[in-house]
Amino acid sequence: MASTEQGHIAGTQMPASEAHETGAFPPFDPANFAPLLIWLALSFALLYILMSKVALPRVHDILHTRQAKINEDLTSANKMRADAKAAAAAHDKTLAEARAKSQALAQETQAKLKAETEAKQHALEADLTAKLAAAEAQIADTKATAMGHVESIAQEAAAAIIQHLTGKPADTAAVAAAFAKKA
Repeated sequence: MASTEQGHIAGTQMPASEAHETGAFPPFDPANFAPLLIWLALSFALLYILMSKVALPRVHDILHTRQAKINEDLTSANKMRADAKAAAAAHDKTLAEARAKSQALAQETQAKLKAETEAKQHALEADLTAKLAAAEAQIADTKATAMGHVESIAQEAAAAIIQHLTGKPADTAAVAAAFAKKA
């Protein structure tokens, strides 16, 4: 196993004199300031050139392309909105025309049906009036016929009454003469 000597760290052996050197942290050592500043200036200059010539132009192109795409999309969206408004207006106009046509057609159909109904009603009324006149004429004819028979029925009834009261058959000529005198 590893011994516990000074300078022995995790299985490696270091000389005891090099284990802990005392001195300043190299970046803070005043002897290293000049070279560190030169390297800092060179690194900054190289990074600046790299950024200004390579990275920033690419970022600028990307941002420019993106802005152009956004502007193009906005223009397209505005055009589509205008087209949609025009289509909606055309649709509303078509609907209004269709409503007007349907109302006109409904009124026309209603007027036709009303005229047909009135014509049928007048024809039916005329037919009923004709039938009523024929029925009244038939009733008057039947009444006249019945009234013509009333006298003969009355004479027969009078003869039957006389026969019943006297027990002898009545003289029809005398009964007819009696009715002729009364009329």
